[in-house]
Amino acid sequence: MSKSRKRKKELRRLQNQANNLWESQQVLLAEAASVAKEAGRQLGSYSREELVPTVKQKYDRYAAPYVDKGMKLSKTVLTDKVVPTAGAVVGAGLSVWDAANDTRARLAAGRGFGGLDAKKYAKKADAYGKSATKALAAKFAAEPPKKKSGLGASGIIAILIGLVAAVGVFYAAWQTLRADDELWVADDPLRAPDA
Repeated sequence: MSKSRKRKKELRRLQNQANNLWESQQVLLAEAASVAKEAGRQLGSYSREELVPTVKQKYDRYAAPYVDKGMKLSKTVLTDKVVPTAGAVVGAGLSVWDAANDTRARLAAGRGFGGLDAKKYAKKADAYGKSATKALAAKFAAEPPKKKSGLGASGIIAILIGLVAAVGVFYAAWQTLRADDELWVADDPLRAPDA
């Protein structure tokens, strides 16, 4: 069976319309990609110029005083409580070590246990404790505050907000392009019907 001229003419017209639609969809996709790229660039600029300074300012205003207060308190506890206690423990341990060495030396010399001089070992424990406390305090006091490196909390928050905004832009673009499912043409190139 051969097709009538009228049918061939309608098929050519339909194919031309499909080709025009396909080209317009390609242009639309190119425009959508361009808009998405520009939106990403604008989002990065907004994040750098507006979001990061605002988050940093809020952090400095609200959180930084509490962080500094916590650091000062922990340093005070460390230098006033932990270091002296550690020094006393180290001093007591060293004085016990000295007493054990003296006793071992007496036994080796054949003098027996003899009288232990408690005052002598108490003085040694105090001296060892003071020197250990001074050494520990000097070590903790000599450490300069560490420079911040990396993003920190404000940088991470800015990145998360930027990611959420980018996902929103891409979702909106996807919804826009997805809404006209019936209008999409298959990726196969259209060919003219056989005449």
